Amino acid sequence: MESSIQTIASNALLIIFAIVAMTGIVCSKLSEMLKVPDVVLFLLAGILIGPSFLNFIDISQYQVENQLILTFGSAFILYLGGKEISLKVLKNVRITVFLLSSLGVVISAVVVAKVVGLSFQVSAMTALLIGAIIASTDPATLVPIFNQVKIKDRVKQTVISESAFNDATGAILTSAVLSIILSGKFSLSENIYELAIMVIVGVVVGIVTGIVLLKLVNDQPYGVFKDFAPIISILSVVIAYEVATKFGGSGYMACFIVGIITGNKKNFKIWLSQRSYDADCYVAETLGTICRMAIFVILGSQVDLVMLGKYFVPALVVVLSLMFIARPLCVLACTLVDRNAKWSKKEILFMMWVRETGVIPAALCGIIAAMKIPGYEIISSIVFMAILITLIIQGSTTKLVAKTLGLLEEDEGQKITN
Repeated sequence: MESSIQTIASNALLIIFAIVAMTGIVCSKLSEMLKVPDVVLFLLAGILIGPSFLNFIDISQYQVENQLILTFGSAFILYLGGKEISLKVLKNVRITVFLLSSLGVVISAVVVAKVVGLSFQVSAMTALLIGAIIASTDPATLVPIFNQVKIKDRVKQTVISESAFNDATGAILTSAVLSIILSGKFSLSENIYELAIMVIVGVVVGIVTGIVLLKLVNDQPYGVFKDFAPIISILSVVIAYEVATKFGGSGYMACFIVGIITGNKKNFKIWLSQRSYDADCYVAETLGTICRMAIFVILGSQVDLVMLGKYFVPALVVVLSLMFIARPLCVLACTLVDRNAKWSKKEILFMMWVRETGVIPAALCGIIAAMKIPGYEIISSIVFMAILITLIIQGSTTKLVAKTLGLLEEDEGQKITN
């Protein structure tokens, strides 16, 4: 009898996966036709096929599997974000990127927390948790946009690097605030120490894991597993996350660092054969797409429309404060300090506008909703609104804003020609 129940549950889970994947494929095709960010359609489709409407999927019955998808999915997305960073370009804007992904995250989290505190009846720590979750931007959304919109390289690399780094920072800050809420204890010195340990251990584990495993797929002389580069890439994410977590570090930071090393392997005297490189890129891109589909469709399916309607206005106020108060403040605070970068007003204005919320906030929100943390309905409503509004408004107007500010690469070429 027990065996039959397990078989039924397994079959139901496979059906859910098939529905989610097929939904994601259809939405991806529609996004190309409608010129709308695919994650917006993933979210809306998730609502449609979830318990609120058609009830095709209900992931709430599979908490362990839900946690696994969200944890691995967010870790792998961070790994892909790290791969997009060019250390060569990053070197020239490193101060700005460092400040945006550290001080900028804190400023955004604190500003949002203040607005949440004024808009909702929640504790200060819950408000800070919400701020930490939505403080980061989204490389998984920005990279496809910048592949279509040819922004000047310095600005493009700064925004992408910031989004990848601040995703890791946002995940770490969220974990730290969540541990305070769960333990009920707060000590500034102790929490700063724990945060430092999370970052340091995460970085060290990421570096060691990335270099050691890449050496094993190196074309020569140590590449005993050079024919298994895609599998080693996936394993590097799992190993880095688990080892860092076991030693008290941030698994997210470790995965992100592995991604940086993988994306800049030549700097570490590591080369892959063309065959291994092509296979690795193809598998990583495919798995990353599946992770994005799963995270957003599942998040959409968990949205409670009754609660969303109840909290719509105050949630909208929070999101607008994130876009028009928190983001400009953090960009100004971080770019004006970096005198060497010599940012122009137009570049600063563009960075103020580009701050789409995406995968990592969605995954973190899903984990918190699954844990039923007090106030999770409010958290889900705000995160859903933040993703939807920033992607629709800011994501769809990136090219227009860049063109208006003269930051498109072709604009520069036309000036030279003239």
